[in-house]
Amino acid sequence: MRTIGEMARATGLTISALRFYDGAGVLVPASVDPRNGYRRYAAGQVPAARLVAGLRRVGMPLPGITAMLARLDDRPALHAMLDAHQRRLEDGLASARRELSRIHRLIDGDDPSEGGVMTVLTVSAEVLRDALAAVRYAAGTDPGLPVLGGVFVEILDGALRLVATDRYRMAIADVPVVDLGGPDVGVVAPLPLVDALVPLLGAGGPVTVSVAAETIAVSAGDHELSGVPVPGEFPDYRRALTARAGEPLRITVDAGALRRDVAAAPTVAREDASVLVLTVSEAGALEVGSPDRPHRVAVNREFLLAALDAGGPGQLTLELDGPIMPLALRGRGSFAILMPVRL
Repeated sequence: MRTIGEMARATGLTISALRFYDGAGVLVPASVDPRNGYRRYAAGQVPAARLVAGLRRVGMPLPGITAMLARLDDRPALHAMLDAHQRRLEDGLASARRELSRIHRLIDGDDPSEGGVMTVLTVSAEVLRDALAAVRYAAGTDPGLPVLGGVFVEILDGALRLVATDRYRMAIADVPVVDLGGPDVGVVAPLPLVDALVPLLGAGGPVTVSVAAETIAVSAGDHELSGVPVPGEFPDYRRALTARAGEPLRITVDAGALRRDVAAAPTVAREDASVLVLTVSEAGALEVGSPDRPHRVAVNREFLLAALDAGGPGQLTLELDGPIMPLALRGRGSFAILMPVRL
């Protein structure tokens, strides 16, 4: 048995940190003297405490540390949790790099908020059309949240991403860039501009998109459209992408077959929505409308149908992470999330 001081020296955790993790139920001593409250740790607890120390140094949040300690006998799950945390850190670094770039321009007197900095990129008309169709359905209509009533256009690290959400669902599409010049930028394109643009993309060919803080313009063939971005800060959608502590259950299905099953399946009435239940059989197959299976999740059926229609035909991967976590749908170049409904 080790005293708390000996445990601190053996693991790299401070005495105060050991007391904190004891109080949080993360790293509980093997015994506590009822007379004086002195903690004693078993030698077998040292590896777990060293793991906690390492996770603490890389900024793993307390729920993540707790989840990892609960699955110490599942090495693949632990590695998956670490990979997920690394992605969160990398996303945070990308956001910080973008903000630092903006600050550098501010220092140099080149304020992007004044509309003087323009980012110009070229993309395929067909690809942009499909990407807009993949996210348009998820845009919000609540007048109290106007920033959600559009498509978020994000240009970051040389890539173009489109995002739309109404808080109950979210759709993401990545668009390959042919050519790009200018700083990172993110604006919300108003839906009237998006809806007017889509019919112009059917002719094909290259499309030029010009984005700044106060304007967004598109040149497609002989047509040019422009508009003013929706004011306000778009939500940090990356938090939803990295919310899972471990690896969700993934099932690959045919999108068309799943749509037929979803359209014909029984639903449960909840307020103004028809709720559909997705479950997993013992053989690992997806089942629609059977509420007594593990990994089940309930979602708004109309939302799911809209996501399937937007994703188009072909193979689709569903990620089921339990009844209180979002249902994720991954297609080719697109990603959608549907918030669960409590039954």
